Amino acid sequence: MPSATATATATGRRAPGTVELRIPKLRKGGYFPGFLEPRRLAEKALTAVIQEAYVHGVSTRSVDDLVNAMGGTGVSKSQVSRLCEEIDDKVKAFLDRPIERDWPYLWIDATYVKQREVGRIVSAAVIVAVGVNSDGRREVLGMDIGPSEAETFWLEFLRKLRRRGLRGVKLVISDAHEGIKAAVAKVTNASWQRCRVRLPHATRSPMPARAAGASSPPSSPPPSPRTTPPRPAPSGARSPINCAPSCPSSPR
Repeated sequence: MPSATATATATGRRAPGTVELRIPKLRKGGYFPGFLEPRRLAEKALTAVIQEAYVHGVSTRSVDDLVNAMGGTGVSKSQVSRLCEEIDDKVKAFLDRPIERDWPYLWIDATYVKQREVGRIVSAAVIVAVGVNSDGRREVLGMDIGPSEAETFWLEFLRKLRRRGLRGVKLVISDAHEGIKAAVAKVTNASWQRCRVRLPHATRSPMPARAAGASSPPSSPPPSPRTTPPRPAPSGARSPINCAPSCPSSPR
């Protein structure tokens, strides 16, 4: 075994914290402990758990409790942010990847989520594009976040998809948002179809009172009450209409 002449300090960075070890330096060759490999399975699994909790909106304090429950020594807010930077890089690479082949069918939709901006919680629109290629393969083609579903936002989103290589679109499916329809007409030569899922939902939703009052027909006079002819009195019975106090048979 080669003899060591000096030592060097190596930093083994783990998810719960940092450990410094003194590693011997050899005259010939090199040496590095195998248990300090950066991609160890145990650390990779713990990092995946922290990232999954972060994506689902778990607070930093709850992540710390989760790590402690798994046998760790806890994790700070800065360590959670550092571990989750890898997610941002993967998401950016996924959203900026080139779009290859033809995608005849394109679904686009939006939902609203809450996000923190400058110390306050605001509502933001998350728009997603899902395509189906000629082989029937479905794939998420793009995603973006903006303040609202304005036409300019949809227009820039579709243009970015086209710059990444989106082509061969024949049919775009979405809800009846006017901004989407206008952007689709300007960017693509495809036909537009209203989503079959949204259409029954829209027909079942209650109509606003103002719109209902504007579209209702003019009111008609109330129908006259129905008159029922009096029943014939049975034989020997007195009619309450003809019976008066002055009648001999009436009680005094």
